[in-house]
Amino acid sequence: MGPGAAKPCSRTTLRETATLGCETGVALRRRRLYIAGPFEETEMQSPTINPAQDGAVTGEVLALMRLEGVVLLAASTLFYAVSDGSWLLYAVLFFAPDLGMIGYLAGPRAGALVYNAAHSIIGPLLIAVAGVVLLWPLGGVLSLIWFSHIGFDRALGYGLKYGTGFGFTHLGRIGRQA
Repeated sequence: MGPGAAKPCSRTTLRETATLGCETGVALRRRRLYIAGPFEETEMQSPTINPAQDGAVTGEVLALMRLEGVVLLAASTLFYAVSDGSWLLYAVLFFAPDLGMIGYLAGPRAGALVYNAAHSIIGPLLIAVAGVVLLWPLGGVLSLIWFSHIGFDRALGYGLKYGTGFGFTHLGRIGRQA
């Protein structure tokens, strides 16, 4: 085996395999997948992940998720109209989940946790179920307002937040640095 020839791999980790220049192997470097072979490295990228926006969906998946937001907003607002709820209550409480941004005063990780709790579908779904089980009509009305807000945010591209900062969401970057 000459000085430039690839050497056979022994017991090494995946990262060491590519770093050591072994004959074959797979390594994850700089958050991109590389296939290490005896001749060259070939970069492979997933079509739904944008390397510049790690963790954010792109393309058709992003369009579908934003369309889901539009449908959630329209359907929950329609159901609210049929439920004969107070439109004043709807207007007053529509942006109430955004009070979760106050969590960012404790830092980005705490802020993301509080914000995501207020913008996850789990909360309004539990309130809707409680409204049905406990025969509590206000639970249904409150959950529809909350669903409407979540749909509104998702339609505009405001997704669930990552702990790295407010501008990093599952639907892509938001804000001035986007």
